[in-house]
Amino acid sequence: MATLKVVIRTIKLFLLGLLLQDGYFHGRNHLTYGVDVGKIRWLGVLQRISIGYFLASISEIWLVNSTTVDSPLAFVRKYYIQWMSAALLCVLYMCMVYGLFVPDWEYEVLNGNFSVYKSSTQIVNCKVRGSLEPPCNAVGLIDRYLLGQNHLYQRPVYRRTKECSVSSPDYGPLPPNSPGWCLTPFDPEGVLSSLMAAVTCFMGLHFGHILVHVQSHMFRVYLWSSSSFLLLLSGYVLDMLGIPLCKPLYTLSYTCITAGASGLLLTLIYYMVDVKDFRRPLLFLQWMGMNALIIFALAACELALAACELFPAALRGFYWRSPENNLRILQDMFQSKRWGKLVFVLLEIVFCAFFAGVLHMKNIFIRL
Repeated sequence: MATLKVVIRTIKLFLLGLLLQDGYFHGRNHLTYGVDVGKIRWLGVLQRISIGYFLASISEIWLVNSTTVDSPLAFVRKYYIQWMSAALLCVLYMCMVYGLFVPDWEYEVLNGNFSVYKSSTQIVNCKVRGSLEPPCNAVGLIDRYLLGQNHLYQRPVYRRTKECSVSSPDYGPLPPNSPGWCLTPFDPEGVLSSLMAAVTCFMGLHFGHILVHVQSHMFRVYLWSSSSFLLLLSGYVLDMLGIPLCKPLYTLSYTCITAGASGLLLTLIYYMVDVKDFRRPLLFLQWMGMNALIIFALAACELALAACELFPAALRGFYWRSPENNLRILQDMFQSKRWGKLVFVLLEIVFCAFFAGVLHMKNIFIRL
């Protein structure tokens, strides 16, 4: 019964991700909807969350024995198979990233407005093994093979590099003599990288197990902080050994450092709220956490559901003399495009916290 519930919730999360993030709604600038199933993006943030949730939940149901935890050794005996499963996912990822041979491949430039390339068909020269560079990594190879090029994210982050954008570090037109791989599709939430994202769910389970089996506040803080520092140290050591921090590939070093940083932040908030009873200034985090799904929809998707990106759309509706002078007002106030965008994002967070607070006061909690 528990497994069935996990499967159903996984499917719900995956389908919701398809609806919100994969092009069905065309955004606030295009009041239309619909998607070409031949080009739909199969994977995204919610789909990745559904994969991590499924693997972690199934392991919690089937791989945890009934040992009573009355000592550190009993804790290890209860969860060691689960830990081994997470380690196997890491080994599988490393073997495929550094072991698979990536041959030359070609792709079609989807947008005909790009005149830098002489042909719409571009050949990417690879013939390499173990590369982490944008065009020739095994993560992209597996996604192209399993999902198809047309179903991958079409605006990957490397299009903002100096090689691929005259407006770097932002998106922009291709510079002269740009490499042929600049317009290649790549999915940052792809199949292989989602396995490493699932490993972070296993790490979250470990923190939850400590919460369940350890009753002392300070001992919890000690164990959480120790685990977090160990993850941070492991990530930095891996980085120094040549496994770089890379979010699009979700490398092992990136996984360890982000999990460690998240663990430290959790420990700090727990210490402030549960140990020192410093609650009221942090209530907005509770509100947002208890309606995380709707907050995600508000902040991240593109006009899915009626309220999605409501605040950004509303704020951009106020401008000075010209519709283009909405966000630019903040940029002019701070005399910086980056600072203006930062303030705008902070305003979005304030709006999301306020909206979550209203839902909390009305006892409205949206979940799957």
